Amino acid sequence: MRGAERLRVVVVAESFAPQVNGVAHSVLRTADHLVSRGHTPIVVAPAVADRRRGSDIPDSGYGYRVVRVPSVALPGYPDVRIAVPGRQVADAIELYRPHVVHLAGPFVLGAAGRSAAGRAGIPVVAVFQTDMAAYARTYLPVAGGVWERLAWRQIRRIHATASRTLAPAEASCRALAAHGVPRVHLWPRGVDSVRFDPRHRDEALRRRLGPGGEVLVGYVGRLAPEKQVDRLTEVSRIPGVRLVVVGDGPCRPRLETGLVDAVFLGSRTGHELARLYASFDVFAHAGPFETFGQTVQEAMASGLPVVAPAAGGPLDLVRPGRTGYLVPPGSGEAFRAAVERLARNSELRATLGRAGRAAVAERSWAAVGDQLLGHYRLAIAETARQRHE
Repeated sequence: MRGAERLRVVVVAESFAPQVNGVAHSVLRTADHLVSRGHTPIVVAPAVADRRRGSDIPDSGYGYRVVRVPSVALPGYPDVRIAVPGRQVADAIELYRPHVVHLAGPFVLGAAGRSAAGRAGIPVVAVFQTDMAAYARTYLPVAGGVWERLAWRQIRRIHATASRTLAPAEASCRALAAHGVPRVHLWPRGVDSVRFDPRHRDEALRRRLGPGGEVLVGYVGRLAPEKQVDRLTEVSRIPGVRLVVVGDGPCRPRLETGLVDAVFLGSRTGHELARLYASFDVFAHAGPFETFGQTVQEAMASGLPVVAPAAGGPLDLVRPGRTGYLVPPGSGEAFRAAVERLARNSELRATLGRAGRAAVAERSWAAVGDQLLGHYRLAIAETARQRHE
């Protein structure tokens, strides 16, 4: 395929706007980039909570078509929608005749996308974004790990027939390869270093959050069991430190009861979120199951030193002693010790924060979007070559 040829790409996403999570955000950025480069994306995603029937939405306000598939709420977590796929994915592929099918965090809807693309002979690029096996281990920790094994079986089944599997961090690449997934390639995530910038620091906001001049330690993300925000309990008890929690989810009531000294702000987006990041002094992320860790990258772009578990995506992002600290997963004491060191030394915070921003400043969404286009074209070329062999 010629490099300048315009592509039609059907993106089958397990999650999409208005949901707020890593998969939905990445799909939005991918589709926007495709449009900016003159290509045509079509997104197939679960219906939002108030839409009971699947539909094609030609004037969605996104600048491209969005095909909504009927969905149900995840029990105990109604903000998360699980698709109930029927003919919508196959119909979209048949109607739009894409050059490539992009599976975003495939599991349920992605399995339907893989099957439909296979029947149509269309190359598939599968993007591993959600560690469903870790979720199974967290939410269903019974029966000797049977649910975790079943999750890996489904992941392997979907990804094994993809032309390419893209993983966001080296740890994910290794895990996929260890579980028998072939053709795995590294594809990181971008960050908007204009939106997330230390210049957005707001002293008036800081005074409201820490009226006693406290060092502000921020967490941004969903308040769900796998995020293990309760591991920050010891951090919230450090004298002279104020823990600020940005996000929402089913664990919020319990966390508010346990983290009595923390400030809970709920979900924030856009410039308001960027202003919060820049107004923190330290960023803490406790969850050990991140395939990448987009909030870690946004915090680094905002000039913050990061304390995170030595597991998953943060291993690729945080350079210990240079941009922050990596601590043993699950150790509240280790989190406390690392945060205390930063809280006591403003010069150290500034030095690590500057290094963190420098480390991610060139990781624009345009750059990683162009990398993705390269993967699309290679998948298309490889499929065409196999047909002629």
